[in-house]
Amino acid sequence: MVTTELFYNYLKEKGVTFFAGVPDSLLKNFCAYLTDNEESDKNIIAANEGNALGMAAGHYLATGSIPLVYMQNSGLGNIVNPLTSLTDPLVYSIPTLLVIGWRGEPNKKDEPQHKKQGLITLELLDALGIKYSVLGEENSDDEAKIEIDKAITYMKENKEPYAIVIRKNTFSEYKLKNKIATNFDMKREEAIEVLLDYLNEKDTIVSTTGKTSRELFELREKRNEGHEKDFLTVGSMGHASQIALGIALNKKDRNVYCLDGDGAALMHLGGLAIIASQEVKNFKHIVINNGAHESVGGQPTVGFEIDILGIAKGCGYKEVFTASTKAELQENMKKLAKCEGPGLLEIRVNKGSRDDLGRPTTTTIENKEALMAFLDK
Repeated sequence: MVTTELFYNYLKEKGVTFFAGVPDSLLKNFCAYLTDNEESDKNIIAANEGNALGMAAGHYLATGSIPLVYMQNSGLGNIVNPLTSLTDPLVYSIPTLLVIGWRGEPNKKDEPQHKKQGLITLELLDALGIKYSVLGEENSDDEAKIEIDKAITYMKENKEPYAIVIRKNTFSEYKLKNKIATNFDMKREEAIEVLLDYLNEKDTIVSTTGKTSRELFELREKRNEGHEKDFLTVGSMGHASQIALGIALNKKDRNVYCLDGDGAALMHLGGLAIIASQEVKNFKHIVINNGAHESVGGQPTVGFEIDILGIAKGCGYKEVFTASTKAELQENMKKLAKCEGPGLLEIRVNKGSRDDLGRPTTTTIENKEALMAFLDK
């Protein structure tokens, strides 16, 4: 196992002083350490991985020092474009250290959304021409230092990116200390249970990835309701709103609710403008804002620092509402259900979830087929 503090300190010793990325559960100890020990302008939690690489490239252009970009391997999908058209040696030749959490590693149990990406992670790096090393719990601190030395030497000599791929349980435990304190009425699961009371028999939900979909599934079980009305977007972070838009455009006889999160909405914020441009009257957007990437370690987002309602209104949403208490949520869910959309409701909640929170017991294919049958009625 690699000591999280040592890994960070050795990177600093080798001249890596700028960090950007999107947190990952396999990197949560490292990301938490960065959050607690780096200045906010030296560790930037980006909207998406491509943005992080853009910032890293800018840092290199301004300073000549090698930056680090951290991500889950699913984030390779967001970063392929700037890797091939910005940092690649055939273009601007910008060295960047990529630290990538390897979800879905072959022969390791993981969730369905990680299976394909896990299988092709190393193949994708090979296809991109990016040299890499792999670290796991079997590796020592000294071995981690050797891999960092190898990466730094390679990047300085070749002026191109290098990746360190991180297996599960590589880093020693580190608990995030710098937590945002909030005092709202509800946590996310409580808010979801309230809003379910205001949906009718034909309404459809598209829920974002992470704990939101898990809680929605378990609440349906608790309420003895079926799952056919819900599309659980178990992966594809940031794309739930566009899935919901595609459904809403073709099923105008029913309300389609996108159950989004602050981190997911931020990842592809431009989607709000496209939703508004379509003037979809039956599109209802709910952003549950806890100011954190909770599903992957609780690192902060800028969710509480921005005006989500103002952004939606500026994009052209017809109606916008906010709620931070149960009473406000009940009142504004009535308004959202009745309004001519697209409409948006931001619900501010405290971070936190049940320790015994489970995962969907239906397969992704069963979820898809049940939803399609429901929408065909």
